[in-house]
Amino acid sequence: MSNKTANTGAHKRSLTPRRRAREYALQGVYQCLVLKIAGELNDLPLAISSVTKQLSEDPAFQKCQQDLFSSIFKGVMNRSQELDALITPELDRPIAELSPVEHAALLIGAYELAADLSVPYKVAINEAVELTKTFGGTDGHKYVNGVLDQLAQKLRHAETSS
Repeated sequence: MSNKTANTGAHKRSLTPRRRAREYALQGVYQCLVLKIAGELNDLPLAISSVTKQLSEDPAFQKCQQDLFSSIFKGVMNRSQELDALITPELDRPIAELSPVEHAALLIGAYELAADLSVPYKVAINEAVELTKTFGGTDGHKYVNGVLDQLAQKLRHAETSS
């Protein structure tokens, strides 16, 4: 997945249950994106179930906030076309040219901005940026930050202008 470990349980740093849930959600979205790119994502509910089962086999998964993981992972995957449509106008390149890690982080950030108003916009952006720092390329987090900041201006205008 990146130059850093894709095994969330192997991280040396201490993760909150919420951060761990988002990391597992990123891994799940990443796996589904890779399956989609390979033309192997034929049954979305089956893929969600299979990926969830595989991720849950990691002993560290028990330390994540599982309802948050499920909400984000299923929410992103079930609304991925809608979320891509929100993200696309903010991109400086075709969505197909994004790395799967950046794409997954953008989908998660867009989902939290659009669908979970209990998450402050700054938190949604910061969490997506941190995911990209952990799993993405060298400067991918800067790109994710810029795209989600523009998206937040549209989706959370009242919150961002105060």
